[in-house]
Amino acid sequence: MSAASLDPAQLRQRLEGLNLYLVGMMGAGKSAVGRPLAQALGYRFVDADSAIEQVAGLSIPDLFAREGERGFRSLETAVLGQIASWHSLVVATGGGVVTRPENWGHMRQGVVIWLEAPHDLLLARLTADPTPRPLLQSDDPAARLAALLQEREPLYGQADLRISQQHQTPAEVAALVLEALPGILKTPDAPPADTLVLRDADGQVRPSFN
Repeated sequence: MSAASLDPAQLRQRLEGLNLYLVGMMGAGKSAVGRPLAQALGYRFVDADSAIEQVAGLSIPDLFAREGERGFRSLETAVLGQIASWHSLVVATGGGVVTRPENWGHMRQGVVIWLEAPHDLLLARLTADPTPRPLLQSDDPAARLAALLQEREPLYGQADLRISQQHQTPAEVAALVLEALPGILKTPDAPPADTLVLRDADGQVRPSFN
């Protein structure tokens, strides 16, 4: 069976417990896509921002207000390090997680997937979403979003897999991820066709390396 035709159960076996980290800008649908993706694979879903709020005992906006972005990023890295010690997770990360090399160190233990979305789609989703976004508190949110995109897209581009989306549903985007994942996974090594025979310098068969 080809890699492209793997069903979710076979794909889970190929993943061998590797975590999947969804990265992308706010509004890219990481949490919405992560849930059906995790369900299809039989993985657990973790929203990193929710985990940060639980650890801090504060909402993300309140954490930004009290600690600033630097304090938030430090806590984000610590929480991501804890998450990386687990397995078989689909993790929806915060939009700025890619800005710290330490976070890449944690995520590289799994598979990093960039959910790419164009500026206009992101802006429309964020405008319709009442969730406070500290980094978009600006007189011109569209310009601020464009600036963040310009800064972060080269970092997102370091992901193992890039999924471009337009107006698909979260389930449809999750299906795109499932379809594309086998193509980046290492094919298991086949066992040797013949029995390994050890010979010494004189050509004599030996039972072991010792």
